[in-house]
Amino acid sequence: MNFKADFSHWLDLPWQDKAIGLENFDAIKVLNFGDVSINVTIFNTWIVIALITLISWIATRNMKVGVKPTKLQVVLETFVLWMQNETRETSGSKNIQYLQMALGLFCFIVVANLLTFIPWFRPPTASLSTTMALALTVFLSIPYFSIKNAGIKGYLRKFIEPVPLLLPMNVFSEVFSVFAMGLRLFGNMLSGVMFAGILSAFIPFIAPLTMQTLGLLTGSIQAYIFALLALVYTSSVRENSD
Repeated sequence: MNFKADFSHWLDLPWQDKAIGLENFDAIKVLNFGDVSINVTIFNTWIVIALITLISWIATRNMKVGVKPTKLQVVLETFVLWMQNETRETSGSKNIQYLQMALGLFCFIVVANLLTFIPWFRPPTASLSTTMALALTVFLSIPYFSIKNAGIKGYLRKFIEPVPLLLPMNVFSEVFSVFAMGLRLFGNMLSGVMFAGILSAFIPFIAPLTMQTLGLLTGSIQAYIFALLALVYTSSVRENSD
């Protein structure tokens, strides 16, 4: 198998000397394994995952009873507790069965947006393939948690409530409401990159920094909304005591 790496365009600014569009995030290939190519979106996704894993490992590697926690550990524990409370309040569940999913989605989107402070970093959330993959994760989680908590009959019953006549409408809503989340996240992230690129043509240094700072705020809000909606959809069917 032939291996080839080409990072010549990886360091290009996303808006530099080219029109900004979908192809700029998915068409650039950085690694080739024979007939299999890894584009910049997938490669940057690996970077985000690796960074989350590294930070988690550093914060917990010396976590023992009786050992004073590090500042990083305290910060992460505070964050996890906050997300745990949000999960319980939103889902109405007493346990934390939804926490891993909500925490994973939130952390991935936030870290991807934080890395936009690096001028040449193309956030994977600005690619439709990434945001739709996140939406697909939520879509598959809905029947999983619903059947787990209410059984398959309880899950299927929601499609004929309040009357069986609404079956087509309920199925349509189940599918498109979730994937609308992916489209919304994609639109917000890509528009931020495009807007920064347009302003950069007029104010080369100040505009990108200003837009990136604003993008961090809006990106964090979008991550919170995405995780919150995921909790609402996945916890919509609950019959068993939890």
